[in-house]
Amino acid sequence: MSDISPRLDLPLIQPAQAQKHVTHNEALRLLDVLVQLTLEAVDATSPPALPDEGHIYALGAGASGAWAGHDGALAQWVDGAWQFHTPEPGWVASVGGAADLRVWTGAAWSPVGGAASFENLPGVGINTSSDATNRLAVSSPATLLSHEGAGHQLKINKAAASDTAALLFQSNWSGRAEMGLAGDDDFSIKLSANGAAWQEALRLTPGDRVYHSGNLLGTVSQSGGNPTGEVIERGSNANGEYVRFADGTQICTGTVTLNYHSVSVILATWTFPAAFAAVPTVTGSYTNSDVVTGTSTTAGHTLRLEPSGVLVAQSALLIRVYTGSPSSFSAGDSCPVSAQAIGRWY
Repeated sequence: MSDISPRLDLPLIQPAQAQKHVTHNEALRLLDVLVQLTLEAVDATSPPALPDEGHIYALGAGASGAWAGHDGALAQWVDGAWQFHTPEPGWVASVGGAADLRVWTGAAWSPVGGAASFENLPGVGINTSSDATNRLAVSSPATLLSHEGAGHQLKINKAAASDTAALLFQSNWSGRAEMGLAGDDDFSIKLSANGAAWQEALRLTPGDRVYHSGNLLGTVSQSGGNPTGEVIERGSNANGEYVRFADGTQICTGTVTLNYHSVSVILATWTFPAAFAAVPTVTGSYTNSDVVTGTSTTAGHTLRLEPSGVLVAQSALLIRVYTGSPSSFSAGDSCPVSAQAIGRWY
């Protein structure tokens, strides 16, 4: 027959043993330690200067002083000396008399329940079951992710550019729309009618702009030939009106009053309402009855538009009207011409 119990190592009274009370009292002393086990501290390494009778400490690694060499043991102050006991896996103890329960795993006193038990879980299912792929699964009419006093971000992270970080929208477990970083670092939206064949509906790369009713009209701009501003720009001044497009096209219109230059020529310089990047194509028109405001004439006229040799061609153009013969132009006569210039602003 063994002289100790199999689980708690309590000393057993042997047949014909003398002074049986000694063995019995030792067993009671051990029960006093192990039953309703309460620890003053966990992972303690330095003995207290004035220990209290019966107090028990769970020793951690690197115990020193009177505890040296007893790492992982239970140390109890009894009759003016430290007694040491080796815990067995599965023993449960409270810490400091509070609602802090610990279990000895064979290597550490780990918390029982509490927040720490929710770390590194293999899966969580709320009103449903999780699996190896969907380690967090929620079944409910809605899911709320709210702030705690400021902002809130939902982060979807991927390991490499070739992986996918996206939101997938399904109908009866079949994909219909996906948005995010799908196989690269560009943001895209893909659509599917059957969950198998997908078509890309939108792709945005860094530097791209999304145009809408709020930014179609405004100031156009460009960098290296790529639009950086709005789509259409309109403006007007004393020289006429202009329209600029994000692709570089510019259209200027205006009415120019040509004045008498010689007996067969009336002319004027048209300064464009907005400068061109190169000489534009210019056209003009007038009505026969308006050619000469001071004198009526029935003679034919030739409208000729030509760049000025004096002014900057991108900013202004010289307009001449050559009258036919006979001509009745004289000093003070004039002719309004509706002109249009088409070219590029960059």
